[in-house]
Amino acid sequence: MSITETMAVTQFLTYRLGEETFALDIAKVREVLDFTSITKVPRTPAFMRGVINLRGSVVPVVDLKVKFGMPMTEKSVNTCIIISEVNADGETAVIGALADSVQEVMDLDAMNISAPPRIGTRLNTDFIKGMGRCNDRFIIILDIDKVFSESELALVQAAQAANVAVAA
Repeated sequence: MSITETMAVTQFLTYRLGEETFALDIAKVREVLDFTSITKVPRTPAFMRGVINLRGSVVPVVDLKVKFGMPMTEKSVNTCIIISEVNADGETAVIGALADSVQEVMDLDAMNISAPPRIGTRLNTDFIKGMGRCNDRFIIILDIDKVFSESELALVQAAQAANVAVAA
């Protein structure tokens, strides 16, 4: 996706992971939940914290901090779960992503969004849509559809299906 395609949507949900501010296209966000009990699913990747019951549906919850090589998200009064839709291999999956805190919904002007940084060929930054600038800080705009590989999403969906089967 080119940076000009990113500009078509200028409203983003901003949230914190550690000391960094990230943003998601608001169209990808279904809702934001307070932290709730998460059921751990055995033999899943470290970034997958487990599943939650969302109005009768099993929703996998991932820890983006772990996925990005940061320390695991610790529960605090501000910890929340961002429920979003991820498109992978032509299918839409609903996932929850832990965040240290949700900041705000904000409009970013196209003039304040730069292309993602190029950090050589060894590091994959395809999951970054762009870098937003607000006052004196940068906001990392994620492409949630590219954060997880197809095989990682398949593992998440398999864990979700296994929990549905156990609950039945």
